[in-house]
Amino acid sequence: MNRWTIVFVLLLVLGSGWVWWTRPDAPAPDNPPSSAPQPAVGRPAPDFTLPTLDGGEFRLSNYRGTPVVLNFWATWCGPCQRELPAIQRAAEHYDGLVVFAAIDQAEPIERVQRFVEEAGLTVIVPLDGEQIVGERYGVRGLPTTYFIDEAGVIRSIWMGEMNSIILAEQIAGLLR
Repeated sequence: MNRWTIVFVLLLVLGSGWVWWTRPDAPAPDNPPSSAPQPAVGRPAPDFTLPTLDGGEFRLSNYRGTPVVLNFWATWCGPCQRELPAIQRAAEHYDGLVVFAAIDQAEPIERVQRFVEEAGLTVIVPLDGEQIVGERYGVRGLPTTYFIDEAGVIRSIWMGEMNSIILAEQIAGLLR
C-alpha cells in the first residue's frame, strides 16, 4: 500500500471522529439531556407549584379544563407595568372562563405586595423567587406570556409587551 493512501485513510478516520465528537447537538459528557418537557407551542405546559402573594399556592395542573394565561413579569419592568392593566381588565372580562396568573420573577414579597396594591391587581400572583419556573419555561426577557388551552397545551407564546387588542386576540384563540 502506498504511503499517501495510508495518510489519506488515517486523516479520513481521525477527521470523521473529530466531526462526530464536536457536533453541535451532542450533549456534553457530564450534562445528559434533560427529560423535562421543553415548553413550546403545541406541547403540554410543564406543571409547577409556586406560593402566591396571598399566602396560597398555585399549581398549574389544578386548572386543567380551563384556559390559562401565564404572564412572567417584575415590578421594575416598564413594559410589564404598562401591560398589567390590560391583563387585569381581561381577567375581569373573562372571569370564570380563563385563569390569569401574573408570575413575579425574583423580587422581595414586600415590593410585589406594594406594587399589586397600588396597581389594583386582583389576578393570581405566584412568586417565582428563584426564577426556577421562569428558567424552566425559557423566559429570556420580561414580559413573556404563555397562552395554555383547557387541555394544558401551550397554544401561543408572546414575548414583549401586549396591548389589549393583542391580548384579546390571543385569548380568543384559546376559547375557540
